[in-house]
Amino acid sequence: MSVYLELSVIAVMVIHILVCPYTKVEESFNLQAIHDVIYHNLDIEQYDHLEFPGVVPRSFIGPVVIAFLSMPMISLSQLLNLDKMASQYIVRFWLGLMVAISFISFSRSVGTNFGKEVKTWLIITCLTQFHFMFYMSRPLPNIFALVLVLFALSMVLSEDFVRYIWLSGAAVIIYRTELVLLLGPLLVFGLLKQKPSYQMLQYYILHGILAAISLLALTIIVDSVFWKRWLWPEGEVWWYNIVLNKSSNWGTEPFFWYFYSALVRAISFSIVLLPIGVYIDRRIIPLLSSAVIFIILFSFLPHKELRFIIYTFPVVNLAIASALKYLWINRNKSIKRYLSCLIGSGLLAGNLLSTAGFLYISHHNYPGGQAIQILHSLNNRTDFVDVHIDVYSAQTGISRFTQLHSHWRYDKTEDISPNGQEIQKFTHLLLEATLANFSDSELYTHSHELQATIPGFTGISLNPKNMPPVKLKFEPKIWILKKKFLSRIKNM
Repeated sequence: MSVYLELSVIAVMVIHILVCPYTKVEESFNLQAIHDVIYHNLDIEQYDHLEFPGVVPRSFIGPVVIAFLSMPMISLSQLLNLDKMASQYIVRFWLGLMVAISFISFSRSVGTNFGKEVKTWLIITCLTQFHFMFYMSRPLPNIFALVLVLFALSMVLSEDFVRYIWLSGAAVIIYRTELVLLLGPLLVFGLLKQKPSYQMLQYYILHGILAAISLLALTIIVDSVFWKRWLWPEGEVWWYNIVLNKSSNWGTEPFFWYFYSALVRAISFSIVLLPIGVYIDRRIIPLLSSAVIFIILFSFLPHKELRFIIYTFPVVNLAIASALKYLWINRNKSIKRYLSCLIGSGLLAGNLLSTAGFLYISHHNYPGGQAIQILHSLNNRTDFVDVHIDVYSAQTGISRFTQLHSHWRYDKTEDISPNGQEIQKFTHLLLEATLANFSDSELYTHSHELQATIPGFTGISLNPKNMPPVKLKFEPKIWILKKKFLSRIKNM
């Protein structure tokens, strides 16, 4: 039973990849970097980040690891004549597999310390929730860090603080400096429980110094090669986000947003069981306290996103799993407890319903990826296509993996004037739809014809009089345009 549950983590992760294979702008650096390591190797001049460096630099260590792991399967896919999009599935699978393995390691440590039943309910709870499973294979710095954090959590439960220090150091120094706010309190609580001797504390401090020096040297050396200048990527990110507070340029949220919005959406209906789990098993308090401290301190940064606190979801779910275990083993003691168990199971069913809704919406939330797929289907492989990809299309699903034909030209130049001559040199355009109907547009209608319109999710409308009362709204998001003279040539 336990092995099947663990394998189901991998299976559900794969389902999320298959339903939502494309990625968005936040994931673009790591995905493009993995592509370039695979296809350009040490020809760094061909790498995407040199042309589109982004706001802050990111580490190449994660992309190099994923590229190395993916190469055998990608080589096999090439022998089978599969296109490059297959490679995107493969690299996302390997990242998701790393997260799944680290989560399974954490769940096994939970089984050892809290009991096999808690481990079982922990896995079941996570499987029913959307965001943790969805983000598992997303090539974000947070997800590379999540692998290390989950392994570190396993080490805390095993009281293996030497490995914990090295794993935490890698997560903080290479990927996300703010994780010191989570992993620092965890170390303190763990040491208070272990009560190490003075000599052991000195030993831990020595490993902390060695880890900091070694990991800092590693990221500086590796990333300076790829970025072609001396740098510590995560140091620059920390300076930009924390010291300069420029992350606020990308939007701000109220102080308690993580608590009343992000956690509620991520943990879904099962969040109701959180206080019950804490009351039942007080051993969870140090882990949960570290998570709460992290979220509170991180809330001082005005720019907030759900993925920034994804490391806390398994810890919160540990408390929920403890509550579910209690409800389950006591279900036959009275009618009241049987009903309580039914309610707990109903909450997990509610999780599944919300997950199905989120997954359906997410499938329609990558119009750029769908647009370039349709562009390839509308044009013969032997045709020469010179396509301009605007910013919106590039940010909503298009990556180098989706650029299937080497003899086609895929251009992502920004700020091209819609009335200029430069735009006229392209045979096709992928443009954000500004109107419901292309024929109503004053731009491009004289020179281009509409090949396809790609819809996207825009919101939810509620009407109690209708059945069902919830309706999803979709609007045109991207136009695929073709230059008119090309159609005339083909018809001659």
